[in-house]
Amino acid sequence: MAPQSAAPTAGPGVTAADPRRWLILAAVCCAYLMVGLDLAVMNVALPDAQQDLGFTDGDRQWIVTAYALPMGSLLLFGGRLTNVLGRKRSVLFALIGFAAASILGGAANSFGVLVAARALQGAFAALLSPACMSVVATTFTSPKERGKAFGAVGGVMAIGGSLGLIIGGALTDSLDWRWCMYINLVFAGVAFLGSATLLTEQPRQGAHMDIPGVVAASGGLFCLVYGFSNAEDSWSGPSTWGFLVTGVLMLTGFWVWQTRTANPLLPPRVVADRNRGAAYLTTLFVGAGFFSLLLFLVFYMQTILGYSAIKTGSAMLPMVVCTILVTGAAGARLVPKLGPRPMIPSGLVVSALGLAWLNFIEVDSTYVSALLGPLVVIGIGMGLIYSATANTGTSGVAPEDAGVASASVNVGQQLGGAIGTALFSTIATDTAADWLADHVAGEPSRSQLHQAALEGYTVVFLWAACALALGAVVTAVMLRSGPLPMPEGDGVAKEQSEPLIADRV
Repeated sequence: MAPQSAAPTAGPGVTAADPRRWLILAAVCCAYLMVGLDLAVMNVALPDAQQDLGFTDGDRQWIVTAYALPMGSLLLFGGRLTNVLGRKRSVLFALIGFAAASILGGAANSFGVLVAARALQGAFAALLSPACMSVVATTFTSPKERGKAFGAVGGVMAIGGSLGLIIGGALTDSLDWRWCMYINLVFAGVAFLGSATLLTEQPRQGAHMDIPGVVAASGGLFCLVYGFSNAEDSWSGPSTWGFLVTGVLMLTGFWVWQTRTANPLLPPRVVADRNRGAAYLTTLFVGAGFFSLLLFLVFYMQTILGYSAIKTGSAMLPMVVCTILVTGAAGARLVPKLGPRPMIPSGLVVSALGLAWLNFIEVDSTYVSALLGPLVVIGIGMGLIYSATANTGTSGVAPEDAGVASASVNVGQQLGGAIGTALFSTIATDTAADWLADHVAGEPSRSQLHQAALEGYTVVFLWAACALALGAVVTAVMLRSGPLPMPEGDGVAKEQSEPLIADRV
């Protein structure tokens, strides 16, 4: 497809804005929402899928893990592949692959086929996610418009998991669990038509594939995610520590290689910038804290309060609405003027306060008295975070690094989610067991089991709040004051190579 004619340039050295950029953003957000939904949409459908396909309770986790493993481990590879293939080709190829995998999963007649389909979804998501974000990073040139665009992307990132619970519950209750897979065809079809029509091919950015780097990074990330997934059952088993140690060693070797090779998969200059480094760490903290919220708050509402799947998802709506509103407003108005330093630490603190507030839930709490307030506060905090994080994580990168910088934003979230889920699951289980040992003699009653579980959940919320508070301190030190750099040349800001630890805070 031939590039459309450009509008008159705004000034020397700055490429004119694409007149169809907002339609491009809509198509990208549709694709990105599909990726986020699939992190959670099958969670509420697992009981029905298990009954239909006949797999065991121990196998259930693989329906979720099979998606997260390839996505988390292949993100950096997908980010670099975006620049090798081109952004448009990457988006279209990933959408076709994701849709085909969804058809396979919806038609699955066995546990193995469903797991394979979920793994394929995760692999194509690892290409689609950075490709979509790099499209936004290179399409929007005005700081104000860039803030709006990344505010929209941040909102989609924040609400994907929550909407997945709502949509998954509604589809499972009204139709069939298989529609949790088939629904992706709607999102993929809309995103494909929009991307095929609106996106233009760009010349190759001179990117080369670093094969040793791909092997080391993908293998290391796979081992870490898989190791932390196994840690939910046991921290002492070889399947946990063996994979964790292997992952650390492989990633260490990967970083050493990146500093020496001529065409690194993840150029050190991408993460050496203080703002971008802080953005990647933010997604790590948020992944740990927010994933724990989704997981354990769902457990609380369904197992203790007795909410149905669709009621549980609907209960998250106030948080979703607040996140969308704050992300849009802050991304459009505050981030372009103030930069990320006031936004990200403040959002982490506000979200931490909301998580700490959940410490006061009881076994007989009502939604309005115990959950509505914390969910609103957390939604506001997440809106402040997401309004700036995606924008900051891709700000100032050269065109050939846009894909891998976009992927780095998502790597932190995936790793944080794996670490948080494993660590907080252990804390919740141990806390519940300790409470039963201290308060129950003999067989515990149903109410005592509920109280023990509640003790575990509230402790987890406090630890998650501490993780976000720590993230606030770290990012406040790392982030530079002032707005993000102005775009230059082809619409991408000039590279800033100021190191992470610098003399100006």
